Amino acid sequence: MTVAAGRFAAGHLGELTVVVPFELVDAVLAETRSVQRRLRDLPSRVGVYFLLAMCLFPEVGYRLVWDKLTTALIGIPTAAPTSKALRDLRRRVGVAPMRALFDIVAGPLAQPRTPGVRFGPYRMVSFDGCTSQKVPDTARNRAWLSATARYAYPMLELMTLVETGTRAVIGAVFGPTDQGETGYASGLLHLLGPDMLVLWDRGFDSNEFLAKVSATGAQVLGRLRGNRRNPVLTRLRDGSYLSVIAGVPVRIIDARITVTCVDGTAFTADYHLVTTLNDARRYPAATLVGLYHQRSEHESAYYALRHTIMAGRVLRSGDPVGVEQEMWALLSLYQVLRTVMVDAAESRPGTDPDRCSFTIAFQTARDQVITAGVAADEGNHPIGRIGARILDHLLPPRRRRISTRKVKSPISRYHERRDDGRPDTSRAVTGIDLAIVVPDTEAPSLPTTSRHDSHSAPTARRRHRILTLLTTDPTRLWRARDIAAHFGDITLNTMYRQLSRWADDGLIHKLGPGIYSATTWTPEPLA
Repeated sequence: MTVAAGRFAAGHLGELTVVVPFELVDAVLAETRSVQRRLRDLPSRVGVYFLLAMCLFPEVGYRLVWDKLTTALIGIPTAAPTSKALRDLRRRVGVAPMRALFDIVAGPLAQPRTPGVRFGPYRMVSFDGCTSQKVPDTARNRAWLSATARYAYPMLELMTLVETGTRAVIGAVFGPTDQGETGYASGLLHLLGPDMLVLWDRGFDSNEFLAKVSATGAQVLGRLRGNRRNPVLTRLRDGSYLSVIAGVPVRIIDARITVTCVDGTAFTADYHLVTTLNDARRYPAATLVGLYHQRSEHESAYYALRHTIMAGRVLRSGDPVGVEQEMWALLSLYQVLRTVMVDAAESRPGTDPDRCSFTIAFQTARDQVITAGVAADEGNHPIGRIGARILDHLLPPRRRRISTRKVKSPISRYHERRDDGRPDTSRAVTGIDLAIVVPDTEAPSLPTTSRHDSHSAPTARRRHRILTLLTTDPTRLWRARDIAAHFGDITLNTMYRQLSRWADDGLIHKLGPGIYSATTWTPEPLA
């Protein structure tokens, strides 16, 4: 096996060192100006690998983590640091190198031909947050995370952008739980591009957030709150309809899904989806409804972080700086494992990365640190022993089944949730019936009254003239200045004031600042 010499020998991560080589760690340390000023028994490079190993073995203390790093180094003299020395090593390394390392290893992993990753020309990605990561209950952590006495441990909110097909993390931010999901996700918008289709759940239902995502050039497929009502501009052949949110032309899909289980029980769920894929012929509504469920792959990424790696444990660090350092190390380790899994899947053409077991990758990586040293025998295993073991234990093709989604925590705000008809235990699904709910096709009559208007004849005539103009082209987005210019005898100030009042009364739709449309619409002829 190949190892570093002298004091650097303990700095490795077993076979995963191939993905995080010495040169990469040295470059990260140099870039962040974190290289030791004098060579100690515990150099900075060793500290970076120790932090990653600390996340690979979260169930043991510092000394035992060190013992695992040095077990395979037979015949090579290594230091025997105390727990305090290893703690001081963490402090010397700091946060910056671990964050820089994550920025390098993070990103989409799939090739264009990798199964289950793309929808047409678009790479599927998703936003989702997680607020169940616990940190030690110290005064500094509570002050940073604004924790209350309601929880036994302060909670950290983690927001990630994930490639759904591989569950690779493209970007991440974390901090107190009071900023909100859309607030954190806005810090990751720079990672989006025109070749991406972004999925999200109804927790991201925000006009401003949708407009920001659309401005990046990425396409959107998200879920809206069920009580939201959007203006119907044009009905399409597949039952969806065109609308506008925050000035962005969108398409709304209302669907009802009925799931039948193996024991004969059935339940229904309603979905109110929004997308910027407005071509109904190229992207049928039923196809997009089925595609939306790819978002659930994001939950698997969090399951791997919280349960497979951490096993529900609390982080080690008692102060905010240590928590940040540990989180970046944890996310880096997760991404490195995903990299090995995707490489293994792509080495066997046609293998979906969904079939690769994260548990197999995680446990084999732990074994390699202890028994195999740094480098794998690439002659016998071109993808390494971890990759070979993953391929030897591929998961079967995914079965159709439902999860319980039962909340067991008595302090959860979802503990007394409304009964949605789901069975209490996971069951196999024998049938899924999808129905696109078509909006009402009856066009309402032209409204003529408003509770805000006076009863003067000039005001009534003006209102009727403007509403008639808007209904002549119900798909057009009218600006107040355009309407005022069309008539010529109405001042812009009056136009803004009256349009706002009529929108409050439901006579017209307000689609954005100074943008309006008619409430009537003309259905497109069905095929």
